[in-house]
Amino acid sequence: MHSLIRGVLAAAAVVVTALLIGAPAWAQDKAGPPAGFVAPAEPKPDESNAQRGKTQPGNNAPFWRAVRDPGTPTNSMPGAEPDPLIQPFVQYPGAKFSSAGEAWRQVRNDWIIPYGGSLFFLVALALGLFHWRRGGFGGHSADTGRKIERFTYFERAAHWSSAITFVILAVSGLVIAFGKFILLPLMGLTLFGWLSYALKTAHNFAGPLFAVSLVVLFVAFVRDNLPAKGDLTWLLKGGGMLSGKEVPSHRFNAGEKMLFWVGVFLLGAIVVGSGLVLDKLVPAIEYSRANMQVSHMIHAVASVLMMTLFLFHIYLGTIGMKGAYAAMRTGIVDDAWAKEHHAYWHDDIVAGKIARVRSQASDAGARPAAQV
Repeated sequence: MHSLIRGVLAAAAVVVTALLIGAPAWAQDKAGPPAGFVAPAEPKPDESNAQRGKTQPGNNAPFWRAVRDPGTPTNSMPGAEPDPLIQPFVQYPGAKFSSAGEAWRQVRNDWIIPYGGSLFFLVALALGLFHWRRGGFGGHSADTGRKIERFTYFERAAHWSSAITFVILAVSGLVIAFGKFILLPLMGLTLFGWLSYALKTAHNFAGPLFAVSLVVLFVAFVRDNLPAKGDLTWLLKGGGMLSGKEVPSHRFNAGEKMLFWVGVFLLGAIVVGSGLVLDKLVPAIEYSRANMQVSHMIHAVASVLMMTLFLFHIYLGTIGMKGAYAAMRTGIVDDAWAKEHHAYWHDDIVAGKIARVRSQASDAGARPAAQV
């Protein structure tokens, strides 16, 4: 009974459909097209958008092909890459297969911003908690009155030049990357707009200065950052951070050497190189949107890693190690400080292998007493 009812309803549906919209396709094939029907012309691949509007109304494929075609003029604005308006499809790491501009936006907003910001924040938080629980290193031995010139004037100038420009770049870079999520709701659009514009300008000018200072810094300290005896032991014991007893080291310990080669040399070269491309200061480079997008992603990732790594150096050079900041500010340390933090270096100085005073400054008051 149910089958019979369903059959009757299906037949009725076919009759109603035929009355409303005409005979089905199989009936039309036998009977031919309706009277007066004229089939539109078949669309052609080389049609313009106006022609396609007649053959297939609503199909704007020719227009979008022209927008994506680099050989079709679609933009009268000057520039290295005026055409096409829409970039070709690519797939950057972490992004979906989409136009290059959209893929770059996905990498920046879905990966670099959240994960880079989280890494920087977690490392800063970990260092704060470590200092809260552990306190600073050093200060256990009383000064002896015998002084050593740890840094010459040239070395201090090289360090502070790179340090100042680095801070300018780091602060401005953090505001450019994360400011609209943190500062914009607090400051408002107008004030944040002026701040971000000023910091962006400072970032562009400080970048080349940082590049030069980094080269000078590398030349000044490369000799004492070469691998030496005791570096592996220092690494295996973690420098004594957990035990509270520092492992003997030369003028720079293994941790400082790793910071020098990874942070200053490797990441510094990547950050400076990609930054100079973004500043359009590298010759023989086509400053297309694709090249600038790739350069920006490399620059952002390397910058976040470099800033995170240098958080350790900034911590130990300020509040993390007693006397470290004064050593870089004045260039002078006491024998007790040298023996506590860099025992092998101190032994070489006492043995006369390294001079207590390496500077050629004429101001005797600024130089340590050359006594053992």
